[in-house]
Amino acid sequence: MHTTQPAFDMPADEQVHLAAESFRMLADPTRIKVLWALLQGESSVACLAELAGATPTAVSQHLAKLRLAGLVAGRREGTFVYYSAANDHVRRLLSQALFHADHVDRDIPADSTAPHTHMAPPVGSVD
Repeated sequence: MHTTQPAFDMPADEQVHLAAESFRMLADPTRIKVLWALLQGESSVACLAELAGATPTAVSQHLAKLRLAGLVAGRREGTFVYYSAANDHVRRLLSQALFHADHVDRDIPADSTAPHTHMAPPVGSVD
């Protein structure tokens, strides 16, 4: 059936693998909280730990994984490292995931224009 659809285009295996890895990295509540905090602006491990309700050691481990997955960037200043969301794609990905979760949680169709309870991500680019 799909072969009869002229616009059907399966993504390349490498692209699928990288997308799955990004979703795997988002499959942890602490990582979602850390990324959300980073969408508000650059932050240190200690600040992120407080915001996410986790230990600095745990947040540091999560940040290392998120950085390897290309979702987070770090900037060294002396002995401190400040983290930020890697780019605006991360903002859209996380925003859509939270929007979807809100609609699934409240049994609202995904195409509904009903207001959702989650805060919208901040306006502006993270690039």
